[in-house]
Amino acid sequence: MNWKDLIAEVDAVGATGDSAADITGIEYDSRRVRPGSIFVAMKGGTTDGNRYVEKAINAGALGIITDSGQTFDHLLVYHAGRPVLEVEHGRRALAQASAAFFGHPERRLAATGITGTNGKTTTAFLTESLLNFAARKTILVGTIEYHVAGEVRPSLHTTPESRDLFELMAEGAGRGATELVTEVSSHALDQGRAAGIPFDVAVFTNLTRDHLDYHGSMEKYYLAKRLLFDGTQYPAPRVAVINVHDERAKQIAAAARRAGAEVRLYGIKAGEWRAANHRLTPGGAVIDLETPAGSAQITSRLAGEVNTLNLLAAFTAAHARGIPFDQLVTSVPRLQPVPGRFQPVDAGQPFSVIVDYAHTDDALRNLTALARQIVASSGGRVLTLFGCGGDRDRTKRPKMGQAAGQGSDFVVATSDNPRSEDPGAILAEIEPALKATGTRYLVEPDRAEAIRIALAEAKSGDVVLLAGKGHEKEQILADRTIPFDDAQVATAALASMGYGGEQ
Repeated sequence: MNWKDLIAEVDAVGATGDSAADITGIEYDSRRVRPGSIFVAMKGGTTDGNRYVEKAINAGALGIITDSGQTFDHLLVYHAGRPVLEVEHGRRALAQASAAFFGHPERRLAATGITGTNGKTTTAFLTESLLNFAARKTILVGTIEYHVAGEVRPSLHTTPESRDLFELMAEGAGRGATELVTEVSSHALDQGRAAGIPFDVAVFTNLTRDHLDYHGSMEKYYLAKRLLFDGTQYPAPRVAVINVHDERAKQIAAAARRAGAEVRLYGIKAGEWRAANHRLTPGGAVIDLETPAGSAQITSRLAGEVNTLNLLAAFTAAHARGIPFDQLVTSVPRLQPVPGRFQPVDAGQPFSVIVDYAHTDDALRNLTALARQIVASSGGRVLTLFGCGGDRDRTKRPKMGQAAGQGSDFVVATSDNPRSEDPGAILAEIEPALKATGTRYLVEPDRAEAIRIALAEAKSGDVVLLAGKGHEKEQILADRTIPFDDAQVATAALASMGYGGEQ
């Protein structure tokens, strides 16, 4: 592919220069530019790629795509003859250029996009598993990890930049993948990182308070999520799968219908794709499923009402992708829990220890409610450890303190990922609302010590919830990032208590 081939597929407002040389890559990070690369200089939330145009040229960039008229004019004067394209929207241009360079893998894949505050990761894993059980080869992109036609890779971002996403798609399609299942974050939707991907199926799990440090208001947060469905910035999906219980469900469903999508509503005793009845068990749930495609009783290994909703979303999405109802019913009992999502830590102790990613007040309420259901028969207690991340929405800190206190019998407030903030200052914003609930609590900034305290407090029949970090393997501090895995720390603490190994 040369410059002329590439720019024929990119929407531009100005162009200059030409080259017949082969393009060797598309890059948005000047540090990755190699001789023959095209550098896409675009304005971002924290930096402006246009500041690094000279660096990219010195590294051998063949041509420049820029969303800055000032940069375009500068290049006309100081790099006359060099191929340059001026575009209105840098990230859209990055997607268009990447799709072209990587051979349009989106045309060989059917995409399922999943958005929502909570449940994206579990729903994505379950959807991919149901497709795999039907012998579909898949690409999974999400918070915990990436899957490329069966190969597991670490996740760098919930939704990567389009250039990286198209590279993954091209590699997966080259290995025979026909399905893409991806979490689509509100940041990605707002910034245009999902541009160029025609989603066949789009799933909306819910909308609760989160990311207001970025969006500024719940309305703007909602509008970002709606972009996946309303056809204004991205093509409307063929099928929109929507949680009927969310207060925004009617609005998103209406927007999707106006855009021409088929709408499938799912829920518990509500929606066309519903759990007419469900009985929670210690090992999961038994669900009486009723859908337009058929009815059946299914047994799930995923615990809690929230996971019943996640399962319904995945079941509905997989059916929309053409998997027969009876085949899905047969597959459900084979589904496994997702790492870091209600993940048990079992060292033979007489109480339950659960690691979960719950990092919003709504997710924390759901988590403690599920734990309360589990201990109802034994008379045990719910013990909750949690913290709030630094450099993130501060308004949710008291809300999480309140949620933890109201749902628990004992709470340990600790650090999550404090980042550049003082952990003590974060805890000071949590504590008043936690204290107001009247629930007994302790404050311990050292998360490892806090986990030991929570486990030492537990008695037979209790449930200890280690909330907030889930699958994460590191803790981000102001001056460094350290290895930290809640499950591993808990296992070591349990061993020191005489469970699961030598002291």
